[in-house]
Amino acid sequence: MVYERIADKKRLAFIVTAVKAAIPPSGTILDIGCGNGIISRGLGAQGFTVTGVDASDKAIAIAQQHNMLSNVRFNVVPAEALAADPHRYDAIICSETLEHLDDPGYLLSVAHALLKDNGILIVTVPNGQGPRELLVTRPIQYLQQKNNLLWKLVQRIKQWMGYSGTTIQSAADDLLHRQFFTKRSLERLADDHGFRIVSFRNANFLEQVFPFSLIAKRSLLVQKADCALADLLPHAFSSGFMCAWRKK
Repeated sequence: MVYERIADKKRLAFIVTAVKAAIPPSGTILDIGCGNGIISRGLGAQGFTVTGVDASDKAIAIAQQHNMLSNVRFNVVPAEALAADPHRYDAIICSETLEHLDDPGYLLSVAHALLKDNGILIVTVPNGQGPRELLVTRPIQYLQQKNNLLWKLVQRIKQWMGYSGTTIQSAADDLLHRQFFTKRSLERLADDHGFRIVSFRNANFLEQVFPFSLIAKRSLLVQKADCALADLLPHAFSSGFMCAWRKK
C-alpha cells in the first residue's frame, strides 16, 4: 500500500524532508494517528525507528499487514493513553489527525511532554476555510447528521462512484472532521501549548472538490498542476496545510 495521489506524495515528502533536516539518522519517531501506516513506513525506509499508534484496530491491522520493516512497529493506542508512554522522541507526527479530535489541545499537551526539547513536531491538517472543507466536507457532514432522504441518495451516489467512506490514509470507522483550522487558529493553538511554527506550506487547491475531482482523479498531470498552483496561492486558498513545529 503506497500513496498514488500527488497531494499525498507531496505531504509525505514534506514530512520526510522536514524530519531528515531536524533529527539524527538514528532518531526515534512517534506517529500519532498513523492510520494505515504509510507515513510510518516511509520514515522507516529512511532508517528512523518509528512507532505508529492509532485508536483504530482496523487501521493498525492494515498497517501491520503491510509492514516489512524491523525498525517500524504499530500499536493500538487511544490518544488518552499516550500520556503513559515513558519514551521521549526526536520527532512526532500528527498527520491528518487533529481535525478528528474533540480536544486537539490535549493531544498537543501530551505531544509536548513526549517530544525532546530539540525535537520537531510535524502537523498536517485540512484548511477549515479552504475549498475542500467548505464545498465538500462540511456539506457532506451536514447531510450525514440530518440523515434524511437526500443523505441516503448521496450515499448511493457515492457508492456508485466507488467511494467507500475510508481513505488510503486510514480505515478507521470514524473519520468525521470536528475541527476546522485556519492558519491563524493553528498558530494560536501552537502558541497555547508551548510550540512555535517554524515552517508552513500549502498542500493542494481544488483537486478534491467535486466536480473538478472527477478530472483530477484520472490525471496525475492535473494533480501536479493543482499542487504547484497551491504553492503560489495565499494560504487561505489552500485545501490543506503542512507545517513543522518546535518547542518554544
